[in-house]
Amino acid sequence: MLELIKKAEETHTLSKNEIVELLKDDQYNDELFKAADRVRKKYVGDEVHLRGLIEFSNICKQNCLYCGLRRDNKNIKRYRLKPEQIINFAKNARNLGYRTVVLQSGEDDFFNVERMTKIIKSIKQLDIAITLSIGEKTREEYKAYKEAGADRYLLRIETTDKELYEKLDPNMSHENRKRCLKDLKELGYEVGTGCLIGLPGQTIESIADDILFFKEIDADMIGVGPFIPNPDTPLKNEKGGTFELSLKVMAITRLLMPDINIPATTAMETLNVNGRLIALRSGANVVMPNVTEGEYRKLYALYPGKICINDTPAHCFSCITGKINSIGRPIAKDYGYRKKVMSKK
Repeated sequence: MLELIKKAEETHTLSKNEIVELLKDDQYNDELFKAADRVRKKYVGDEVHLRGLIEFSNICKQNCLYCGLRRDNKNIKRYRLKPEQIINFAKNARNLGYRTVVLQSGEDDFFNVERMTKIIKSIKQLDIAITLSIGEKTREEYKAYKEAGADRYLLRIETTDKELYEKLDPNMSHENRKRCLKDLKELGYEVGTGCLIGLPGQTIESIADDILFFKEIDADMIGVGPFIPNPDTPLKNEKGGTFELSLKVMAITRLLMPDINIPATTAMETLNVNGRLIALRSGANVVMPNVTEGEYRKLYALYPGKICINDTPAHCFSCITGKINSIGRPIAKDYGYRKKVMSKK
């Protein structure tokens, strides 16, 4: 097993069977995390990039079985920020020191191309990078957002197991999901994707496929988080994912994709009080604090136990900055684009 970790650290390649072996064997987890941390330090340095998350609408036309924002959830109070509120939250984030904002929402058709491009253009004037996380769109829509000034796009594949995906995401097509990622890459976005760990019916083999898929499409950012069952969804009684397995998937992803950006996901901290710091020491180099203000933080209820829902953006910024500095890591001052390293040696 140590040989496999060494191979991954030095060559950044593993076969599917080798990934499965690593995921199944917990004896050498510490060595795995330390190797991922060394690769992170060598390729992307010690700086941690902060991305300010603006959750601007919890209205969604999709009905994914694992998600609290699903269309059929009648127990959630829905909201939709006005364009000027979104722009204002972005201004406040910029004033706090963020160099990237992430505009995230359910698939809410109110925010059509015309409205979204206006918002993007206004925020772009703040000298800030923009990441969108607003779901499946047409190539034309993605192109319009890119031309308006969007830099990055997050769209998790969730799982590369087509059958499982289409079971958990009713009336959605796995092929279309992949088409979106391909279009985004071709249009020049930095592309973020990722998977949920611990979905009911998911196998270790399919998780290994997920990791190889990230490498195959040469994603620029990978977000890995545990599936946390939401009481307002059909999967409320399922077991959910573990912190340890999520961390291992993240670490192996770092070993195989040494120069990409990997967030210490917020869901990890729901399962472990020091989850994000542990992740930052196991391969991660990005944190995405919430810069949404007021009650909306609570209402964007993807899963239960979401952290920091009663905090202000200013408190979150100083809190996470303090935590990151406490482990000897500085906060990055640039926009945080992926710096591709040509030589993988």
